[in-house]
Amino acid sequence: MQAAWYSQLGAAKDVLTVGELPTPEPSAGEVRVRLHTSGVNPSDVKSRRARAITDPFIVPHSDGAGVIDAVGAGVSASRIGERVWVWNGQWQRSMGTAAQYIVLPQAQAVQLPEGTDFAAGACLGIPALTALQALNLAGDVQGKQVLIIGASSAVGHYAAQIARLRGAHVIGTAGSEAKMAHARAAGAQEVINYKTEAVVDRLKALTDGRGVDVIIDMDLSTTAQWVAQGALARHGQLICYGSNTLEVTLAFRTFLYASVNLKFFLVYDLHEADRQLTVSQLTAMLPKLQHTIGHRFSLDQIAQAHEAVEAGAFGNVVIDLV
Repeated sequence: MQAAWYSQLGAAKDVLTVGELPTPEPSAGEVRVRLHTSGVNPSDVKSRRARAITDPFIVPHSDGAGVIDAVGAGVSASRIGERVWVWNGQWQRSMGTAAQYIVLPQAQAVQLPEGTDFAAGACLGIPALTALQALNLAGDVQGKQVLIIGASSAVGHYAAQIARLRGAHVIGTAGSEAKMAHARAAGAQEVINYKTEAVVDRLKALTDGRGVDVIIDMDLSTTAQWVAQGALARHGQLICYGSNTLEVTLAFRTFLYASVNLKFFLVYDLHEADRQLTVSQLTAMLPKLQHTIGHRFSLDQIAQAHEAVEAGAFGNVVIDLV
């Protein structure tokens, strides 16, 4: 099969190779997916640059979509021909979705409705499930003020849509007029340009000085400072899935006296019950969600795809494999 891989860390154009690898065969409990698309996420490019390599080579990417073409023992043959999207393709394993075929435990191949195309399917495993788990952790947001940090990003765009579907008053941040418009299209009623506006002052103006009830956060290193300045209401929730700086200082007294509820999660490592819930919820809401495909590349162009993500590409970056 055609695949892309790297054997050492470094710049995409220096370490990514495209060539032939053996086509895998499914073992008991597994399915083989003939991939049509592979999604490229920021975590994929970060891994290529900095995560230790413990295998002879890594076929990158965790997200993708395609058709099951073979099954292992114990898996119903009726699944052959099923359109699916996959999650955790390259999580704690060497063989990801930047290939024509992938073999996975059958639970990691989720039926893709006919109304959702393969490009959208390549956006679900990390961006959509991250957004959904964040809102699930926030609980009932009906009538609450929810701030989505980076509301035009891949995760933020889904989070804004889901929060709005659940009855929240959605406020987003974005860094340009185009991105602000994109956030509004996802359902954000208010959007703050964090590059030109005093975010906390604007939030206080929008919330009568009390701050928002929930923050869905992609950059704790910045948001922690905003919380210290009053961006989050007393007993508010800060749901965090990322940070631009790994070492973050919190204003303990402010967080303590405001009874801030701080929650972290990693979408690769959800409890089984949370995974089942988010997958079933996402399947049910797919007809209502917008999917933004920013750039599409061929497998031969995988280095350019990684560079597009590193450059902050607008929308999800997808590699077409068929």
